[in-house]
Amino acid sequence: MTERTTRRNFIMTSVAVAGGIVGASALQQNASNSVTPPAMPERVLGRTGVKVPIFGLGGAGQTPLSSEGKEKDAAAIIEKALELGIRYFDTAADYGPSEDYLGKVLPPSRKKLFLASKTDKRDRDGAWRELERSLKRLKTNYLDLWQLHHVSSLDELDTIFSSSGAIHALEQAMQQKLVRFVGITGHHDPQVIAEGLRRYAFHTTLIPVNAADKHHPRPFLPVVLPVSQQKNVGVIAMKVPAYGRLFKPGGLEGMQQALGYSLSQPGVHCCIVAAETTAQLEHNVKIARAFAPLTHQELAAIEHRTSGIWEDSTFFRAWS
Repeated sequence: MTERTTRRNFIMTSVAVAGGIVGASALQQNASNSVTPPAMPERVLGRTGVKVPIFGLGGAGQTPLSSEGKEKDAAAIIEKALELGIRYFDTAADYGPSEDYLGKVLPPSRKKLFLASKTDKRDRDGAWRELERSLKRLKTNYLDLWQLHHVSSLDELDTIFSSSGAIHALEQAMQQKLVRFVGITGHHDPQVIAEGLRRYAFHTTLIPVNAADKHHPRPFLPVVLPVSQQKNVGVIAMKVPAYGRLFKPGGLEGMQQALGYSLSQPGVHCCIVAAETTAQLEHNVKIARAFAPLTHQELAAIEHRTSGIWEDSTFFRAWS
């Protein structure tokens, strides 16, 4: 398959956008359905040295995975993810029943998975208690990645790195082989994440990466990526479709553009996206499998489409 064909299958839009987005024909789509689906592309996640798929399943959002009373629906999505070859699963201690749901499905496949969770506790003892609970819920004896969740201020960083701060729980967890790698996440202030990466040798960072964030007065990529690239930190993209708000009238046409934009940013290794249904998950995986890096012209066209909706699409900046 040529690079041009791959790109056309990936974009799959019906109209050209500023001359940069090319749509796929029905003939090409039918042809792609008659052959074995391509494998999910993989990238090495920074200095972890681990090769991960470019697309992972998020355990939060407005989905069954983080909703009480939705175990059956959540299990169907998790099982479908495994069937589709997804190996990266992301969750957190405060995502409602997410860890419990994952723990009821993933254990038989654990050895081939990259399993990530998070703690929002800033003290050592509180973080350690959450780690113990996360391991119990997920029915595993280790995490591949344990992350400090939504770090939003310099005061929080100071507490994390204090004598009784959560950073000591992360270090001890690695020493005891309860955790392979550690990371920092945030969606509020890119300067805080960049400072966290300067203070400590985190293996990864999880940050918003989408075309709307480009227009924010304090965009994440220009601030965080230089530090992460200098330190070879694995960068994981979140808020890729901004809970679907990127698809409002006048915005992007679908996940083809949203996913393509995030994964085409230099220094971004992979992304995590939640799914509301198994059908939505299958659709997103199909797009991720067909991914090919977009050109500068294509990226600029996508950015142009979000210029009028960026304020509503960066709503998560208010979260802390």
